[in-house]
Amino acid sequence: MADLANSHRGSSGNSRYRPPPLLAGSLALHAAGVLALAVAPRHWRAIAGVLAADHLILAGASLWPRGTWVGANQSRLPVAAARRGEVALTFDDGPDPDVTPRVLDLLDRHGARATFFCIGDRVRAYREIATEIARRGHRVENHTQTHPHLFACYPATALLREISDAQDSIVHANGRSPRLFRAPAGLRSPLLDWALFRTGLRLVSWTRRGFDALETNPRRIARRLLAGLSAGDVLLLHDGSSSRKSGGNPVVLEVLPRLLDDLAARGLRSVAIDSAPEAAG
Repeated sequence: MADLANSHRGSSGNSRYRPPPLLAGSLALHAAGVLALAVAPRHWRAIAGVLAADHLILAGASLWPRGTWVGANQSRLPVAAARRGEVALTFDDGPDPDVTPRVLDLLDRHGARATFFCIGDRVRAYREIATEIARRGHRVENHTQTHPHLFACYPATALLREISDAQDSIVHANGRSPRLFRAPAGLRSPLLDWALFRTGLRLVSWTRRGFDALETNPRRIARRLLAGLSAGDVLLLHDGSSSRKSGGNPVVLEVLPRLLDDLAARGLRSVAIDSAPEAAG
């Protein structure tokens, strides 16, 4: 299930990494391919074809933002939270000096809590805003240090550096180490699970997204988020890269009041995502 925590996560006390079944199978297949080439080199085309198909499967599994084949991935709140009528508003790519403070004010007016997946470089540039997010009862979590567009193509050491640098930036700002991680655009490589194990983080995606970083019509964005909405959903918005209407106003600031009013009308409450591993089970 998409909302199950990874039992081999580094923060669980188990220091040994166990790759997810698809990745473990892929490693075994490659080892078998090397052996087959040594024993029957004349069949190299067939062996290469099998390995190429394996790479395609891995790529497809990695580029599915809500998928779990290459590692645990929380896309919903736990069952207990859903029963309480809770949803999770999440905001990516901040903090932003123009948008984030106004998002915080809107959340305060509705008594809502949220999770902010922040870029490390922006946390360092706007440390006081990152501190204010946490002071108001929201969570500041890891969204890489520089938000590279090719993050999913990075080797393991580069993945680890992006994640670790963001950890340091956020700890420096508010004294608390993130426990959750969201990949840029939700795209990841099969190596990300290992990097998250090393840093003790849990991957979080979403149940539904409004595409507010691309769309400029607040009605359409709100409709995407609200159509079929149910308790336990994780909603994705942006405070750091929200698109702007022709007048220059960030579209998230028009979507959020509608969204919060509708949640209240449905008897739903936005909460921050719990970082405890058992909270995702």
